[in-house]
Amino acid sequence: MTGVAEPLAERYAAAHSTPPPVELVALQEDTIAQLASPQMLSGPVEGRLLELLVHAVRARLVLELGTFSGFSALSMAAGLPPGGRIVTCEVSPDHADFARRRIRASPHADRIELRVGPALETISTLSGPFDLVFIDADKTGYPDYYEAVLPKLSDHGLIVVDNTLWSGRVIEPAGESEDTRALAGFNDALVADDRVVCVMLTVRDGVTLIRRR
Repeated sequence: MTGVAEPLAERYAAAHSTPPPVELVALQEDTIAQLASPQMLSGPVEGRLLELLVHAVRARLVLELGTFSGFSALSMAAGLPPGGRIVTCEVSPDHADFARRRIRASPHADRIELRVGPALETISTLSGPFDLVFIDADKTGYPDYYEAVLPKLSDHGLIVVDNTLWSGRVIEPAGESEDTRALAGFNDALVADDRVVCVMLTVRDGVTLIRRR
């Protein structure tokens, strides 16, 4: 797919996916207007994918690493069954405050628990089992996050990892940034890990789905 076609295909995919509810449209607009690095937002198509994955695995306990503005947490909350919940982890107090206000004003406030601090510390306090884990935090931390959550995954659970294509820079990572090299190394190690089955999707900036064998 050419660089010209990619944005067209993304717009076509967005136009042929169920649009987000008005509160998520407003959240997206607020994120772009008020937060630095708004490209970190999951966006409507990936948000719907996350919601449908949560619904498909009938997730009762979801763990998210990297809340940012709360878009992905609120998207996933819409796919939870009654009694289901999400624990979302954010290291930035500013991002956490922004997300917390939006979560409190949403229809899903009672389903989402936001914890502030290093994600590995939070994971160590949680027993699981997690039915879905969404990893979208600092890229150099991906290997440690993966190893920390894999033993706590339920038998039918999924790990969903964001940004695994990294705008294509992972294809030839030599000379690229530390984040790029870390992601490329994570991708290589993951596909060679005989404990799991994985598939990389070309949704947005690359989304990899993982299950235990």
